[in-house]
Amino acid sequence: MNRTRSICLFCGSRMGNHDSFRSAAEEFGASVGRNGWRLVYGGGGIGLMGAAAAAAKAAGGSVFGVIPKHLLDTEAARFDIDALVVTETMHERKAVMIANSDAFAALPGGPGTLDEFFEVLTWRQLGLHRKPIHVLNCGGYWDGLVALTENLAAEGFAGRSLRGYFSVADSVPELIEGLRSDLP
Repeated sequence: MNRTRSICLFCGSRMGNHDSFRSAAEEFGASVGRNGWRLVYGGGGIGLMGAAAAAAKAAGGSVFGVIPKHLLDTEAARFDIDALVVTETMHERKAVMIANSDAFAALPGGPGTLDEFFEVLTWRQLGLHRKPIHVLNCGGYWDGLVALTENLAAEGFAGRSLRGYFSVADSVPELIEGLRSDLP
């Protein structure tokens, strides 16, 4: 039996300083919807995450949001999606998102996006999951992240395999193709 694949999106609750970030989030969300995948995300209606969710929904996709109760107003929770889980804490939010996903994609974002990315990367390194992790490097946004992970290994604080636990794409089509090849 084929089941719908779920792609977990980590990205900003803000739009950032470049229109290309919003365009990429919208293109990503629409691509997830067109591929028949379910978008799992932070449950908000603002920033890049809100743009991606709206695009996924408009493209006919299923959208599953997870938001902690203290952010219901701040992040303008979307109640017009297929499912919205309200958690007590940020930790619980991440655990629900991770458990309900088959793969992860990180678009531009801030400290929360980094927290989410490093949690799934650490869990992958520890063997707690084998789910694919992808990063969309819009205009070089994540160049520093890639360099940091390479430096962690170079300085002996991670195995050389760390960098191999995630893929970097320079465009949404490249990212979507990577997800297609990773998901049976």
